[in-house]
Amino acid sequence: MRYLLRLGPSFARLHVRLCHQSVYNSHANPRRVGVDLGEKKLEISSGKFARFADGSAVVQLGDTSVMVTAVSKTKPSPSQFMPLVVDYRQKAAAAGRIPTNYLRRELGTTDNEILTSRLIDRSIRPLFPAGYFYDTQILCNLLAVDGVNDPDVLAINAASAALALSDIPWNGPIGAVRVGMVDGELLINPSRAEMTSSSLNLIVAGAPSSQVVMIEASAENVLQQDFCHAVKVGVKHTQQIIQAIQQLVREQKVTKRTPVKVFSAPTDMVEHVRQLASDRIYAVFTDYTHDKISRDEAVNKIRLETEEDVKEKFPQAEPFEVIESFNVVSKEVFRNLVLNEYRRCDGRELTALRNISCNVDLFRPLHGSALFQRGQTQVLCSVTFDSLESSVKADIITTALSGVKDKNFMLHYEFPPYATNEIGKVGGINRRELGHGALAEKALRPIIPKDFPFTIRVSAEVLESNGSSSMASACGGSLALMDAGVPISSAVAGVAIGLISKANPEKPSDIQDYRLLTDILGIEDYLGDMDFKLAGTNKGITALQADVKIPGLPLKVVMEAIQQGTVAKREILGIMNKCIVKPRETRKENGPVVENVRVPVSRRARFVGPGGYNLRRLQAQTGVTISQVDEETFSVFAPSPGAMNEAQDFISEICKDDQEQQLEFGAIYTATITEIRDIGVMVKLYPNMSAVLLHNSQLDHKRIKHPSALGLEVGKQIQVKYFGRDPTDGRMRLSRKVLQSPAATVVKTLSEKQSISIGSSNSQTAGSDL
Repeated sequence: MRYLLRLGPSFARLHVRLCHQSVYNSHANPRRVGVDLGEKKLEISSGKFARFADGSAVVQLGDTSVMVTAVSKTKPSPSQFMPLVVDYRQKAAAAGRIPTNYLRRELGTTDNEILTSRLIDRSIRPLFPAGYFYDTQILCNLLAVDGVNDPDVLAINAASAALALSDIPWNGPIGAVRVGMVDGELLINPSRAEMTSSSLNLIVAGAPSSQVVMIEASAENVLQQDFCHAVKVGVKHTQQIIQAIQQLVREQKVTKRTPVKVFSAPTDMVEHVRQLASDRIYAVFTDYTHDKISRDEAVNKIRLETEEDVKEKFPQAEPFEVIESFNVVSKEVFRNLVLNEYRRCDGRELTALRNISCNVDLFRPLHGSALFQRGQTQVLCSVTFDSLESSVKADIITTALSGVKDKNFMLHYEFPPYATNEIGKVGGINRRELGHGALAEKALRPIIPKDFPFTIRVSAEVLESNGSSSMASACGGSLALMDAGVPISSAVAGVAIGLISKANPEKPSDIQDYRLLTDILGIEDYLGDMDFKLAGTNKGITALQADVKIPGLPLKVVMEAIQQGTVAKREILGIMNKCIVKPRETRKENGPVVENVRVPVSRRARFVGPGGYNLRRLQAQTGVTISQVDEETFSVFAPSPGAMNEAQDFISEICKDDQEQQLEFGAIYTATITEIRDIGVMVKLYPNMSAVLLHNSQLDHKRIKHPSALGLEVGKQIQVKYFGRDPTDGRMRLSRKVLQSPAATVVKTLSEKQSISIGSSNSQTAGSDL
């Protein structure tokens, strides 16, 4: 042991851990259990990989395998919350690819990785015991991906198994499945191909006793009853996964560690704070004249005065215990107000919405804009159109691993610090902003027309925040799209439903009593048990996200939350319709324009220019974007009508009529040499025509390396025969070589414009010579 200590404290800790725990056992037999999910079989195994970790598990579906490890420190963290970090990383090797960046290795974190990490975090976090403030890390390692089965849901199950099989305190396990709907039929863990035709993408994580801990869903206007049925079916299948993990836990005889310290407030200190401050806190929460800022200030004033008194009475108390004692009493007063008196701190009924106001067309230069205000939550949304070329291009690894492809609709959510009267870092993007933006984007995507000719970007900036800013972004985004003239199929609104519950004293995992709150405030989210966000149209649901803070929700509560959210959603849509009821018939005058330009094959080379020079010059000078549609058609995107007019003038000048229609196939013309090149000479048939190349191979029957070998020079006139345009590249075909034989057909000169018949015996042979 002394030798190990000399090597360093980490080696000593590792030795103690291996000696006193069964973390690593070289003679242990790997254990495996299977779960039948319809026609597919999910396999969960442990004991073979990463045995130094506190917990490790591999979940396989088809040929997709995900390994997740769980490690938690034995020394408590100084933080006053659960320091849990989940990292899901896409490994290129798992899909049989090599990264395309210059280092050829995985670099920064992609949006898909962050969103999947959040998905796992939200599923497992509610089941950690209260007061367990120990640094915990969950790492998800993709071992193999078959391109058929998505690894994200497998990672949730693997994280559950890794935690359940570890000695880390955790009240699991949980199970997770993806539910799809194809032609009205529900599919469990559908393949990637099946998901392309699915109208529902629902991920549900369930806890024992058919409880729900997390829901993430996007849908194409799925009816409420169909959505509820899908949730029930998904929860039913999660129970099979939970039972399989429980079987592994029993076989492995897992014993959970006892934390050195569980952070909680002492009972006597909480009782002292209750007697000292509960009445004053109650008075603040029942004073309906307060807004967010004044209420926070009033509570903080009571906090400071109470903490000073507590420090005097309990001089040995730790700072955390003093702070937590006040938090416990404050939370208790707030929740009892709702549970026992059916009152909310702003005076609303439990199912009432805050005051809502909407405005559109705020700034003329914008393609579309809207301001959505709900209570003290204010979101400014703007719509910008651009060419289809500016759509989001997914990297090849994300496409291979997750099937995420290019998209021409995106919503970006910004939450600056001033929205909550704070000072903070500006710029960049954090996980919360990315997650909220992704949810609002899911809510709006189903109503965007599939054949819209532009890429659409909705920017949602939160100017004031007091709860449910993501759903306000969905509402504001819908209004801005209609203001921009996007022919969306219907308007979308979103709302957040909260929960205040009371646990059963005999069985804390069960709910004894509860109240559902419509359109929650920030404080109701913070002190409540759930943030249940639902968005959709008058017809159905387009997105749903449930964040639960307790170990599980009964299905009954989930169904009631969906019903209450649906009623509120329709009420919000009625208010939004008073502002703008349908999309504008036409887009705004200063909006972008897309037109197709037909360029004959004979002029395509001139239109594009040498090495694409003309196209690049056109795009640089006018700001347009040009893409080829077919052989003779180019699509021109202009950011404004003025830019389109400039582009049209430019194109007309390049492709103007230059008397080429006067040329006759097989006729002979007198051409003037304008330039000598190594590979041939540039000649003009008419003064106002563009110069074309007459290649060395068509100058003479004998092979030459340079036109000077024939005595050719600039300004000299030569006779050439015209054979039309090349059908593949549109270049003009001329030949001097065919005229070196005794016979020719028709000679035309610039001066006389006369035809002289010479004969046509070799015309067909000459054409085939080219």
